[in-house]
Amino acid sequence: MKIKGLRWYIITLIAIATVINYIDRSAINILWPYIHEDFGIDAADSKNALAAITTFFMIAYAIGQTATGKMMDAIGTRLGMTISILGWSLSIALHAFARSIMSFSIFRLFLGFFEAGNWPGATKSNAEWFPPKERAIAQGIFGAGASLGSVISAPIIVLLYLAFGWKATFVLIGFLGIIWLIPWLYFNRNVPEKHAFITEEEKQYIVQVQDNVVLPTVEKLHWKALLKIKNTWGIILSRFFIDPVWWLFVTWLPTFLKEQFHFDIKQIGAFAWVPYLFAALGSLSGGYYSSYRIRQNLPAVEARKEAVTIGAVIMIISLIIILIRLDNLRESPVFAMCLIGMTLFGFQFLINNIQTLPSDYFNGKNVGTVSGMGGTAAVLGTLITTWAVPIITQTSYISFFALAAALVPLSWISIKYIYSKK
Repeated sequence: MKIKGLRWYIITLIAIATVINYIDRSAINILWPYIHEDFGIDAADSKNALAAITTFFMIAYAIGQTATGKMMDAIGTRLGMTISILGWSLSIALHAFARSIMSFSIFRLFLGFFEAGNWPGATKSNAEWFPPKERAIAQGIFGAGASLGSVISAPIIVLLYLAFGWKATFVLIGFLGIIWLIPWLYFNRNVPEKHAFITEEEKQYIVQVQDNVVLPTVEKLHWKALLKIKNTWGIILSRFFIDPVWWLFVTWLPTFLKEQFHFDIKQIGAFAWVPYLFAALGSLSGGYYSSYRIRQNLPAVEARKEAVTIGAVIMIISLIIILIRLDNLRESPVFAMCLIGMTLFGFQFLINNIQTLPSDYFNGKNVGTVSGMGGTAAVLGTLITTWAVPIITQTSYISFFALAAALVPLSWISIKYIYSKK
């Protein structure tokens, strides 16, 4: 049996895995403002407790980015993604059995480690299944899964919570990843060159185009050797500065809405998805833009950098408007959601192009490793901001948005100027 356009089936499945990934990780951030009292934690300490739980997740996520990146290069994306999603699905279901902050944190640690595999796995799969001119739009499709997961997670989790309680909610969303494994193992049976379902036309399109760009044999480099290359550091530093902006909203948006607008959990479910709809559109737009510029014969790396610049400008403008009008936004929650949405639109416009750079700068068995190193740097930056938020938001959220605005140009500088010209 031959399947026409098999590469699009693969990237669609990865996008769905990313949706599930974000439903699972968002659950505690959405529920925490309303369940922390079940663990004997009062409102004054709830943000510090959430920061502590998130820290366990992020430390494991940092380790997991690099470890699973190496795993993807070693055993391939088919088995690597299977291990990752099976691990995180079991981990999120175990949240239902948490009896204390410590047990919650331990389960978050396992969740973080296995969820990390989604990104180096997706980037490596993208490099395997798509020629350079299509990689950004493919990355945009899977990146849109992160935004779509955040769009649907709030209403889904709120409905499950209201119907069954928080414990059953964690168990039920754990089943999503198990179900995903069925089509993944069926369709993704091998790399394109050896896949039984791929048409000869598609195989030649993928392999021949890549052979014109990539050397037939590629040396597998160790971390020490990769860290001697400027391109590696450009990716690492850009992720270190920009990813915390996304996580500021993923982790703290429900808490911000409760404290700034006094939302109850039903209102959280009604409003919290809006910014992520903008983000989904940004992901697809950013991928389309760089792919369009490549079709106009602009070198792939330059097209990515153009998209990064556009996304950074959109983010900075949106964050500055929020800073100027923050006090007045209490009366206009819809306008506030749109401004946050434009910030996340800009983020997704640029991040998919940054995440595609490892497959532009590197190839073969180095792509997953470099992608994982960038992911680890992203988590380290996020850990710093996670612990900063409870301190800087004690009286106002002005510092919260100022921090986000300051990080954007630092990431842009890393991509623009830290690279190997040769």
